[in-house]
Amino acid sequence: MAQTEITKEEIMAVFPTVAETMADALGCDVEDIKLDVSLIEGLDAESIDFLDMVFRLERAFKIKIPRGKIVENARGNLSEAEFEQKGVVTPVGMQQLRAYLSEVPPERFKDPMKVKDIPRLFTPETFCKLVISAQKEAQAASS
Repeated sequence: MAQTEITKEEIMAVFPTVAETMADALGCDVEDIKLDVSLIEGLDAESIDFLDMVFRLERAFKIKIPRGKIVENARGNLSEAEFEQKGVVTPVGMQQLRAYLSEVPPERFKDPMKVKDIPRLFTPETFCKLVISAQKEAQAASS
């Protein structure tokens, strides 16, 4: 699937709903949800919270977000073997990951990076992009 560029305007259009949804799921104030805050390190999200947030976002936006979709999107057209080996993201995989998670400051990417640590990079903006991608896929499927 070809990645279409997501604009800042598209992100800002869905951000208020994403922020509200995340605040509900995490039990924090909506003001705490900033586009670039780390969900795990900044807002103490746990893996169960990610499932809850995805479920709530699916309901709020009437979309479907398959499990593992962020990592799948980040991998782009790379095969699993090109993206990671023995649970560690390859150099070409890192390049792809940095491009997909362009909202994440470079210093937050560890080298080597374990695949299981990728969620530590996720921000509310990551989820905005996920929602927009799911909306575009749904639109493409229905046309």
